[in-house]
Amino acid sequence: MHTTLHARVTRLLIAAVLVFAPTAHAEQARQAATPIVGYDARFHPVLSKAGMVVSAESIASRVGAHILAVGGNAVDAAVATGFALAVTYPQAGNLGGGGFMLVHLAKEKRTVAIDYREVAPRAAQRDMFLDERGTVAEGRSQRTHLASGVPGTVAGLLLAHEKYGRLDRATVMRPAIDLAQHGFPVSFTLANTLASPWGKRLLTNPAAAHYLFRPDGTPWEPGEILRQRDLAWTLTQISDRGVAGFYEGPVADRIVAEMKRGHGLITYDDLAAYRAVEREPVRGTFHGYEIVSMPPPSSGGVHLVQMLNVLEGFPLRELQLNSAAYIHVLAETMKHAYADRSRHLGDPDFHQVPVAALTSPEYARTIRAAIDPQRATPSQQILPATEFPHESTETTHYSVVDADGNMVSNTYTLNFSFGSGIAVPGGGFFLNNEMDDFAVAPGVKNAFGLTGDEANAVAAGKRPLSSMTPTIVLRDGQPYLATGAPGGPRIITVVLQILLNTLVFDLNIADASAQSRVHHQWLPDELYLEPGISPDTTALLTAMGYTIGAAGPLFGNAQSLMLRDGVMYGASDTRRPGGGVTTVEDVQNASELRKKLLPR
Repeated sequence: MHTTLHARVTRLLIAAVLVFAPTAHAEQARQAATPIVGYDARFHPVLSKAGMVVSAESIASRVGAHILAVGGNAVDAAVATGFALAVTYPQAGNLGGGGFMLVHLAKEKRTVAIDYREVAPRAAQRDMFLDERGTVAEGRSQRTHLASGVPGTVAGLLLAHEKYGRLDRATVMRPAIDLAQHGFPVSFTLANTLASPWGKRLLTNPAAAHYLFRPDGTPWEPGEILRQRDLAWTLTQISDRGVAGFYEGPVADRIVAEMKRGHGLITYDDLAAYRAVEREPVRGTFHGYEIVSMPPPSSGGVHLVQMLNVLEGFPLRELQLNSAAYIHVLAETMKHAYADRSRHLGDPDFHQVPVAALTSPEYARTIRAAIDPQRATPSQQILPATEFPHESTETTHYSVVDADGNMVSNTYTLNFSFGSGIAVPGGGFFLNNEMDDFAVAPGVKNAFGLTGDEANAVAAGKRPLSSMTPTIVLRDGQPYLATGAPGGPRIITVVLQILLNTLVFDLNIADASAQSRVHHQWLPDELYLEPGISPDTTALLTAMGYTIGAAGPLFGNAQSLMLRDGVMYGASDTRRPGGGVTTVEDVQNASELRKKLLPR
């Protein structure tokens, strides 16, 4: 766990930092002296035997670990972490968005999938984002009130807690309420986001500017204390009244009032009708491990299993990690999966998704036979062009495991950073722009360069397609690994490569997360390589017929953990700063040290 000390942090927060620092340093020293899988790795995970939380924001990780330490299970901790991220990581953590959660119940040996994806309002129409000429109206599906689907996060988190949690709702939500009411030190990540051109666009929305900027309109500096009392009020409504505290009553009043002000579509009836849904996970096998992932309307699980099926027939270890031959096999497999995604995937309540066919070993053999071992296949030869909607990279994922072996893998989002950029006055939270994840005009790209077909066209009550891929791996029926990432269309390939790095190449979870990544999404017909892929390898791939795309941002920000032989190993991806792994032992040790260090 990384902790930043800043001069402006209050005396109490400085003491808390001092309490955590010795534990982290001792843990790092112990890890360096004890390789966990029999080799000298460059990167080492955080270890625990009592439970841990891995998230993109260290304060939220501490909240989840605290809940574990006071007797909560992995679901309690996951729900607490989700609400805490809505406070400390508002660019992606949220109340006004949606997502997907996998829960593995160790005692029951059962894994459930909770779909709390946003839905299109009842007044939504197929052509609502087209202008009078029938072309896509620039920005309408991204930066207006029409861009928001009915939020699902609150319903999803509370469904998980009600069915599978152990502690009462007030205990689980209290840390998030306190963080919003009393404030927290602004992270470098949040400060930099607010200071960026993308962050400064929030100043055009008075409620957003009020929540996240100083009164003079300047962004907060790292370490300054940000208080969000309107958000604390909303969280208190949810804590007191449950789902009704968000989808009915005064919070709903404020959402609907903002919709009316901006000519949006979400109504009281839309909010009252929203339901999170339990679905059967997508399952597959790979080298003796059971892969459990998210079903439609996420495309993640289907195509993760599909790609693993294809790759299981190649000698990946002999090809060697990130060699030209290895990347070639990955890229060709990815092309086929993303081509299938554009044609077949959508909301299963509206469209019959051929999950069994796409994830069958027979179909994998067909794809494998179509891969030329020497040359890149042009994407147009795989499937005629029809590109995907654009998906934002500003999602967030977290993973949790408790002492009983219960695991949670959760990914949720507002779509863009801060969603539509529209905040609810008096509510303290942002509204999503997930309507852009529909094929707003089938065959036309969305903001992330993805194209969709009729299966993902806009329709009232429909859930847009997603790439979110929360995943749990079982070994001999026991929980072994949980992972997921942000990254828009790259989420699926990030999760794929973490699984390959651990299950094929036997890397520890930190080393597996640190390896350079590659991505191909069929269209555009470009192969993307992270820094760290050698120039010689790049030259060989070019000679094979690949067009190397501009690298752009690093791929994903995975939050992963493993459980083997009674020891938990956690790793927060270093591609973005501010993430953290917090263990139950950290919390317990901090409590003891706090008694000694703080004045009485």
